[in-house]
Amino acid sequence: MSNDLAVTVQQTARPNGPAGADHFRFVESPVPAPAPGTALVENLHWSVDPYHREMMDESPYGSFALNAPLEGRTLGRVTASRTPELTEGEIVFHRHGWRTHSVVRPDEARRLPSFDKVPLSAHLSVLGGTGLTAYVGLTRIAELRPGQDLFVSAAGGGVGTATGRFARLLGAGRIVGSAGSRAKAAYLTERVGYDEVFDYRAGRVHDLLAKAAPTGIDVFVDNVGGEQLGAAIGALRRRGRVVRIGTVGQYDTGAEAPPVVFNHADVVEKSLRVEGFLVSDYRDVQEELYAFAVPHLQSGRLGLDETVVDGFERIVEAFLGMLRGANVGKVVVRAAA
Repeated sequence: MSNDLAVTVQQTARPNGPAGADHFRFVESPVPAPAPGTALVENLHWSVDPYHREMMDESPYGSFALNAPLEGRTLGRVTASRTPELTEGEIVFHRHGWRTHSVVRPDEARRLPSFDKVPLSAHLSVLGGTGLTAYVGLTRIAELRPGQDLFVSAAGGGVGTATGRFARLLGAGRIVGSAGSRAKAAYLTERVGYDEVFDYRAGRVHDLLAKAAPTGIDVFVDNVGGEQLGAAIGALRRRGRVVRIGTVGQYDTGAEAPPVVFNHADVVEKSLRVEGFLVSDYRDVQEELYAFAVPHLQSGRLGLDETVVDGFERIVEAFLGMLRGANVGKVVVRAAA
């Protein structure tokens, strides 16, 4: 791709089943010039996220427009500015992603603090929306207390790895996860801090969870739904909490999610709480996340779990790989050097 041109990714059709490379196209155009009150940003890092797959479909909650640049979380450097609120050379976060260059207004961009010994990509993983989702889920929704036991589904993904690491730092008791392969399970127990992780494909999830958490759990952080949600409700102790984050298992199937089978009386008899949330409603927690996570990143107690893909031309490949479970941790696309 030429450095003299701007490149955007556009969705060309709604998938009828799993998304594929033929649902996207790369479009070249001259690098845009910023209008008064805006700035031009050369993008450096892009996030691809499970929610992007939802937005590829027709949805009452928001959809990508066809044949138009897609959106997504992005980090970039201001290269030309026509507003005093954005200074040339500074690094900003914005949501005009899936393109090499973006024109943004000051209210669409957020200056990023620079932390010693913290790589820029962390602002898309543990310090970004992924980490904020995990942190809010544990501290605001689950109200995790020291010594409490967790089960986390899709533990090998971006939110799952951040949840495991944060829960350990917050003093959780036993942390159990599910993942899609034995290799991921080994990574999570050896590197992330999970006590036990099972391959959910290896048997009936109710049985696998009962073996991994024989005395039950206090909190379930749910990224999947379906059978794993049903099994977790059965394993929850009195006053247990379910934190509903997503249903990644159904995002790319083209079929409706199967019903969740569980004993409905458990919700009442065990005084359970099931709550979902949108991380966009908790942006005021960002500074708290920095205060919590940055010192641990700098000391080495908090590691980064990132699958980094080099080259903007590979962003669709990175996205589709993430949907197929090819990643461990957060997927970040990095501009080629």
